[in-house]
Amino acid sequence: MTSCGLYKWLCSPRGSGFVTVGPQAGWLEPRYAGWYSGDEPWQSIYGPPLRLADDARRFNVSPAWFDFVAAARAVEFIAELGVDAINAHSIELANSFCDQLGLAPANGAIVSVDSPHGGRLTAAGIAAAARAGKVRLSFYLYNTVTDTERAADLLRTR
Repeated sequence: MTSCGLYKWLCSPRGSGFVTVGPQAGWLEPRYAGWYSGDEPWQSIYGPPLRLADDARRFNVSPAWFDFVAAARAVEFIAELGVDAINAHSIELANSFCDQLGLAPANGAIVSVDSPHGGRLTAAGIAAAARAGKVRLSFYLYNTVTDTERAADLLRTR
């Protein structure tokens, strides 16, 4: 069994995600089964009795049509760019940000720094998590070097 939220890193609308269920997951029971969980949804739309599919389709829920139209394009776009290229870009930005603050390279896309100035980022419209004297930033394909420069400048003590 695998599950994947599509929000954030896969650039999809909130509430979109996927679950795969293999045949060895017979111990699972569908909790939100409905008309879309049948072998032939348009034939099992009215009930009772609820007629679930014998395969993994029994776990399907009514699709969030609008979310998945957007999610499909977002996932296609990420596949076109390539995960390796996105990862390299994200790490390059994170390491640039660290360098600007005199920190060791992060070598990952997420950076946490000790700083009481997280509120400056929020006030400037930069999305970051500021809690307990730390600031957490995530760099991704939609960020630029200019973004790292702005964030680093706002976090420097003045």
